[in-house]
Amino acid sequence: MSEKQFNSPKIRLNKIYTRSGDGGKTRLAGGQLLPKEHPRIEAYGSVDELNALLGLCKEEVKILLEQHPELEKLADCLERLQHELFNLGSYLATLPRDIPAGLPRVTKGEISRLEEEIDALNSVLQAPASFVLPGGCRLNAQLHLARTVCRRAERRCVTLAGLEEIDPVVLSYLNRLSDALFVWSRWVNLILGLPEALWNPQKTSSGGDAG
Repeated sequence: MSEKQFNSPKIRLNKIYTRSGDGGKTRLAGGQLLPKEHPRIEAYGSVDELNALLGLCKEEVKILLEQHPELEKLADCLERLQHELFNLGSYLATLPRDIPAGLPRVTKGEISRLEEEIDALNSVLQAPASFVLPGGCRLNAQLHLARTVCRRAERRCVTLAGLEEIDPVVLSYLNRLSDALFVWSRWVNLILGLPEALWNPQKTSSGGDAG
């Protein structure tokens, strides 16, 4: 079976609340009951949070599309990433011994695609003269926020990998995704014709250039 031939989901959400999590525990895909602060729950919970943020970024892109149709490729990318992150969450919510053939997951193919996109975007961006601060427009700041949550998800997965078996592709994917979000944020300002906010250590109350 090709790594791209994943099983189709067979899910029916007939009931939203079950009260089974009221005691501070939740179940994995295999039925195991774990406390909600368990590193595995923290890992896929952070991935879920990242997915929600990418949804927010995607909706912001839709608002800007009419005046900036070049952003269409970012909208397409964000939609793809949401599906990839859900696949990743599905994998993290399943113990290694319960992983069936065809379980959705991220692969080296997803990493290669991110690297191609990073290289393509970087080719039209100038190297910044200092560290880049979030800002310029709301979409830029939202992408930076998604980047920081992605870094947290990566850290949670590193913690999990120190305790249990985890596919190393997961860590590489999240690391590359955070880089991609950084580059997308810079590209957005370029497309919108907005200046980047750069770190200036003198622009502080004690730095002598507080403005």
